[in-house]
Amino acid sequence: MLSYLEVKKNAENINTRLSMVMKTGKYVLGYKQTLKALRNGKAKLVIIANNTPPLRKSEIEYYAMLAKTGVHHYNGNNIELGTACGKLYHQWLVWNQ
Repeated sequence: MLSYLEVKKNAENINTRLSMVMKTGKYVLGYKQTLKALRNGKAKLVIIANNTPPLRKSEIEYYAMLAKTGVHHYNGNNIELGTACGKLYHQWLVWNQ
């Protein structure tokens, strides 16, 4: 079992990496764009907020499995994911090109 400090350090590490990806510009936000990228095989990693509706979550995981793409379940909700991305609106999904 992970300690509180290890979990906090891991979350900070993910947030810093996410901010680096946002600076490069090689990302797309949103459900429809993520599905499109998974179908075309362009996505490398999909990040899903923890309060994503179960049907959407399972659909994204299924497409990611078919595309052999990694899926990361973000520990925060969609508001925290949007804040980590530097956006003022809520995000369910983020993917890297």
